[in-house]
Amino acid sequence: MNYRKQIILAPMAGVTDLPFRLICKAFGADLTVSEMISSKGIEYKDKKTNKLLETHPDESPLIVQIFGNEPEIMARSAQYVEEQGAKAIDINMGCPTPKIVSNGDGAALGRDIKKAEAVVRSVVNAVSVPVSVKFRTGWDNKTINCVELAKAVEAAGAAAVTLHGRTREQQYSGKANWQAIKAVKQAVSIPVIGNGDITCPEDVRAMYEETGCDSVMIGRGVLGNPFLFRQIQEYLEIGSYAEPSTRDKQETIFRHLDLLVQYKGEHLGILEARKHIAWYLKGIPHSAAAKAKAFSTSTLSDMKDVVCEIFK
Repeated sequence: MNYRKQIILAPMAGVTDLPFRLICKAFGADLTVSEMISSKGIEYKDKKTNKLLETHPDESPLIVQIFGNEPEIMARSAQYVEEQGAKAIDINMGCPTPKIVSNGDGAALGRDIKKAEAVVRSVVNAVSVPVSVKFRTGWDNKTINCVELAKAVEAAGAAAVTLHGRTREQQYSGKANWQAIKAVKQAVSIPVIGNGDITCPEDVRAMYEETGCDSVMIGRGVLGNPFLFRQIQEYLEIGSYAEPSTRDKQETIFRHLDLLVQYKGEHLGILEARKHIAWYLKGIPHSAAAKAKAFSTSTLSDMKDVVCEIFK
């Protein structure tokens, strides 16, 4: 698994399902990562888990993110994920949501360096594929520990680390601390992936220059804008990039809708599509009525009609 000079789609719960990953891959994402999957969900054979592990040759290699704080359960879950075809495993130590951290998972695990190291070592020893770790700068501004955590997970055998340049307290607000990414890069020898505040191709070059990071991971910046991956690749290669055409946008939305219905059925697929339509239409003049109509639509043909109306 190559973690250097890659543009990577970040794992996002409820967003980076297989249809969205395939869309982003088609637009030039070098690597994509699954939605985060509960190690306990795997352990107790939750029915939804295998759906989250669905993949397609077009998105290869499959990278699966798991979360949990019990070394033995995490190890067994990682083994299962590898058996299902994962070519790399990422451990979530950054999710800030109360539901996750209240159980000692996600960003809460990042507070306990020894336990975090034990989890990583247990997973690394259990599988033959590379294991990476994604975490934040710290719990809050008074407890910035990303350098210490990076060193610990490197010692435990992690093949790469991703740093989201915000604290857990920040959630997704404020400005990402790129200097923390630089500090982590200078502290470890494994690849460091920078994450946070990437919304345009120029941001990618700036992150590389300011932090020295090996690769860049993008999350919220591609919601409704998978075209960003193509623009980044163009910008890094030739120094300029084109905006997506109206036809580009409409065809992409149609493909996304078709994939959602193909993999989830029409009812669930269209329900899932509503938030994506809202993201795709963000910033388009006079789109409020179309968004409202999209949120009351329940069939594929009707949803495509809504899209045609806005782009006619």
